[in-house]
Amino acid sequence: MKYKTQKIALAYFVTAMALFAVQVTLGLVMGWIYVDGNFLTEILPFNVARMLHTNSLIVWLLLGFFGAAYYLVPEESEQEIHSTKLAYLQLAILIIGTAGVVLTYTFNLFEGNFMLGKEGREFLEQPRWVKVGIVVAALIFLYNISMTVLKGKKTAITNILILGLWLIALLFLFAFYNPDNLALDKQYWWFVIHLWVEGTWELVMASILAFLMMKLTGVDREIVEKWLYVIVATALFSGILGTGHHYFFIGMPGYWLWIGSIFSTFEVVPFFGMMAFAFVMVWKGRRDHPNKAALLWSLGCATLAFFGAGVWGFLHTLHGVNYYTHGTQITAAHGHLAFFGAYVSLNLAIITYAMPQLLGRDPYNQVLNMASFWLMSSGMVFMTVTLTLAGTVQTHLQRVNGEAFMDVQDQLWIFFVMRFGSGVAVVLGALLFLYAVLRPRKEIVSPGPIERDRLKSDPDHIAAE
Repeated sequence: MKYKTQKIALAYFVTAMALFAVQVTLGLVMGWIYVDGNFLTEILPFNVARMLHTNSLIVWLLLGFFGAAYYLVPEESEQEIHSTKLAYLQLAILIIGTAGVVLTYTFNLFEGNFMLGKEGREFLEQPRWVKVGIVVAALIFLYNISMTVLKGKKTAITNILILGLWLIALLFLFAFYNPDNLALDKQYWWFVIHLWVEGTWELVMASILAFLMMKLTGVDREIVEKWLYVIVATALFSGILGTGHHYFFIGMPGYWLWIGSIFSTFEVVPFFGMMAFAFVMVWKGRRDHPNKAALLWSLGCATLAFFGAGVWGFLHTLHGVNYYTHGTQITAAHGHLAFFGAYVSLNLAIITYAMPQLLGRDPYNQVLNMASFWLMSSGMVFMTVTLTLAGTVQTHLQRVNGEAFMDVQDQLWIFFVMRFGSGVAVVLGALLFLYAVLRPRKEIVSPGPIERDRLKSDPDHIAAE
């Protein structure tokens, strides 16, 4: 660790990992509710569990992005973070807002209240006071990071990272606009949801992945930056008008059927570019970096993102196909693998790279960390395949044969049981990751001559022998 203020990232990463544990645990609870519909009905209804699951996912990923920025910006700009106090104030605001959201959702507090009660918009259910807090925290963060970069060295990685983070903050302002017209509501709702995960988050992903590849492989900065600009250009080109694949059947003009289909088809390109970039960098690399686990997570991130966001996204993005598959378990299959591959794996990669240095525990439990990668990734891939099969059956029975929704759900029971099994693997992998990262490996060091003489005279050591 070269700069003292990189230590700020530690608080963000620890908070993110705590929410990560909450998120996957709630996912497992929801998986069992699909099997036994009456499970925890009175204590934790499914809609509340789902809100907590999805919101904790979004918050911990954003905390990971913030932590990554506080870690890599000092190295890239060769400058300490502008204000440590502001960074911790930002984290405190986000923690208070998260606690407020959890209490509001769980106990349904202040229902119907304009400022204090939750909203009814998926993923944007946060009470308005929490949304205001998020904006304040985002402004503090952007000021802090921007001032740091302006005072220091400018690189392609920091430029793209800041562009992505500024756009995340600006697009979130559409969360405050909630028109009465449902079609208009959904039009602007996707400005946040789609243009985050299939637009600006991709910029953040590309910049962090570029930083990791440069550090882990030793490839020249010029080569990394060329790839980075190409990936970012394709992400923006495809992602902005690719929003149209959410406008197919919500009351928008018919031309969105073709705009959405064509441009969302191109959304595969940046994810393929990131996968190719990662493997080419490793192939060209000259450095045998000791942190193999971080390299594994980086390659896994690029690969699973391509299949989850790219291939599985393309499977149901054309309007002729989406007409039948929209809202089925195929959507859930795509969403799970896409988020895990693109953003969960990315955050776990930068945490794996940075935490040993932040904690002064290098080397650390790399074998356990890599085992957690294979356990989580295998579980998520199996879950994706299971949900895809469930969605295929659901599409045929419900959308083609016209059977009732609940009758079809009963026939998908076996798929939900398998999905729950894969969820158990993911949770175990997540717990193993947390253990590997946070607990230091007990080093075995051969004693020197002085130490050997001391041990020979130690009664406990003599008795042990």
